[in-house]
Amino acid sequence: VMHHVPVERCADILESMSGTRPSDGWVHKLLARAARAVAAANRAIRALIILARVVCGDETPLRAGPGPKTRKKYLQVACTDLLTCYFLGGRDLASFKNFVYSDLHGTVVVHDRYVNYDAFDGISHQLCTQHLLRDLEDAAQTYPDAIWPGQIAEALRGLIHAANLARDQGLAAVPAELTAGHLTLFRRGVTVGLSGVRRVPGAKSKQPPARTLLECLRHREADVLRFLTDTAIPPTSNQAERDLRPSKTQQKISGRLRSEKTTRDRYAIRGYASTAAKHQIAVFTAIRDALAGNPWIPPIPATA
Repeated sequence: VMHHVPVERCADILESMSGTRPSDGWVHKLLARAARAVAAANRAIRALIILARVVCGDETPLRAGPGPKTRKKYLQVACTDLLTCYFLGGRDLASFKNFVYSDLHGTVVVHDRYVNYDAFDGISHQLCTQHLLRDLEDAAQTYPDAIWPGQIAEALRGLIHAANLARDQGLAAVPAELTAGHLTLFRRGVTVGLSGVRRVPGAKSKQPPARTLLECLRHREADVLRFLTDTAIPPTSNQAERDLRPSKTQQKISGRLRSEKTTRDRYAIRGYASTAAKHQIAVFTAIRDALAGNPWIPPIPATA
């Protein structure tokens, strides 16, 4: 667990430990110093993300820099169970291109249905089933008399459970005998839903959210169920959501971060610390070593 401690409080802690209180400005400047100290490690983390077979991606709004509350940046994350890489930018396609996605080739990216992920030819997709289950729950509330939302959701949960069992048994893919019944219910539910939720006429007409969801489940079934073909692919992007959660905690406690540069420094340090923690490395030790000129560098996995 990493705590968000105000600069003034950090100075108080240092005074209690050393007997001398540093200035708040000196403490604040340590962010930039630490970010520079972990730069080499973060370059290695980014390179290993690019080499990874499977990456989880997500983004969240973050208030950083001057301006009104409505002016937001977006913190993006690309991660695995051993790596965390952050990028502060927008939610536009240019920001996605400036992150890691343009450099991925043959990688499976686990993500939500945000359209920018579909702009990269070098990747395959696993749509986050947790997001899809939430959308199915919304559809069930919108169409309370319909059976198809519950049927699809139950079938999808059954497929996820089958994948978990196969992974626990060390299997590379989910056996067909474990998925056949669930797949039949899944596909029949989608067919019934499409027959009941009609498209709104007109090429530019906005479609009901349930219709858009059902069309995704029909036309992108391979991207919804890719986790069945390879048990190394997680069915959800929960790892990315967990790696973004500290940013929401920080924003809730401290509000807007005043400087974009300082925010980038914070998340350079955070990505390094998160990756070290995932490797069972003590975070304080990793940061101390970095400041001493010997940053911890994540090892290259045998499968990279």
